[in-house]
Amino acid sequence: MRGMSRQFVVILAGGKGERFWPLSRQSRPKQLLPILGEKPMLAQTLDRVRRVVPRENILVITNAVQAAAVRRACPGLPARNVIAEPVGRDSAPAVGVAAALVERQDPRGVFAILAADHVIHDEAAFRRDLKTAFSTAAAGPVMVTLGIVPTEPVTGYGYIKVARKGRQTAGRIRPVERFVEKPDLATARRYLASGDYLWNSGMFIWSVPVVLAAFAAHAPALARGLATLRRQLAAGRPLATVLKQVYPKLEKISVDYALLEHARNVVVLPASFDWDDVGAWPAVARHRACDSAGNVQRGNTLVEQGSGNIVLSEGRHLVTVLGADNLIVVHTPDATLVCPRDRAQDIKALLKRLAADPAGCRLL
Repeated sequence: MRGMSRQFVVILAGGKGERFWPLSRQSRPKQLLPILGEKPMLAQTLDRVRRVVPRENILVITNAVQAAAVRRACPGLPARNVIAEPVGRDSAPAVGVAAALVERQDPRGVFAILAADHVIHDEAAFRRDLKTAFSTAAAGPVMVTLGIVPTEPVTGYGYIKVARKGRQTAGRIRPVERFVEKPDLATARRYLASGDYLWNSGMFIWSVPVVLAAFAAHAPALARGLATLRRQLAAGRPLATVLKQVYPKLEKISVDYALLEHARNVVVLPASFDWDDVGAWPAVARHRACDSAGNVQRGNTLVEQGSGNIVLSEGRHLVTVLGADNLIVVHTPDATLVCPRDRAQDIKALLKRLAADPAGCRLL
C-alpha cells in the first residue's frame, strides 16, 4: 500500500503592493509590513499554516529585490526555503517552480498555493478547510480551490461559478463550471442574487502529477520550459543557476489564465472562514478600530470635524485633517499621499507618473 503523500504550503510573496503606496515600496511591499496586526502580513500567513504542515515543508517564492527582507520576516524558516525569482513572470511559472521543488521531495506530493497578504481572522476554520482541501487533492485527480461566499456585490474580485449538475463530489466540495473575470456592478449583483457564485480567493491545492498534467494539457510551451528546469534540477544543478538561465524564458501568464480557465477537473470548497485580500487602503477601515465619526488613525494624527478618513503617519510628524471627509492621508518621511477614499484604486496610475520621472523613481 502506497504511503500518504506529503503536504506542502507554497506562499507567493513577490507582489509590489502598489495600492498601499507610500507606505509600501518595491523593496518593502505590503506583505512585509504590519498593515493590519502587529506582525508583517507574511509572518501572519506563516503563523496560520505552521499548524498544518511542518516548517521545512513551507516554501516562499519572492523576487530578488525582496528576498533578503522576506528571509528576515520569516524567522525559523530555513533560508533555502525562500526562493527568489530572477524576474517576474506572473503566477503560473511560480506554480511550476513550486511543483518542481515539491516533486524533488515527493513525486506525488500535494501542495497549496497561498498569497502572502490576505487577512483571515478565524484561523481554526481556515486550517480545517485547508486540511479538507489537502485530503481532496490527495484522493483524486482534481485541482481544488477555496472559494469565498460573497457578502456583497464586489466588482474588484474574480468569481467562480459553481456547477449545479455534473460529476459527483463529496461533502462540501462542489464542481466548478467556470471562472469569470471581475464584473461590473450590475453583473456582480446578479451573481450575488443567484447564489451560484463564489469569490475567487486565489488559493489552490493540487498534487504534483495533477498540476504538471494540467501544464502539459493547457500550457504546453510553459510545460516544456518547466521540463527543462526539472531536468536540470534532477541533474544536481544549483537552483539559483537554473532559475537564472531558464526562468526569464518562461511564458509570463497567471495560473488562472494558463490552467484554471481551461481545466475541467477543478472543484471548489466554499470557505467557512472570513477573508479579505486587503487590496487597497480602504480595506484598513474594515479591520481597524475607528472613532465615533468613522475615522481610522495610526501614528501622530488628529482629525477635527471630519468623518470616514484614513490617516496614518510614520514617525513623529503630526498629520491633521480639518473639516474634510472620506480622505486617505498617509505620511512617510519622504512622501505624503492625499486622495479621496473612492479613488484608492487609482494610486497605480500615480505611480506610473512617478516611474516616468527619474527624480520620482526613488520613491517607488
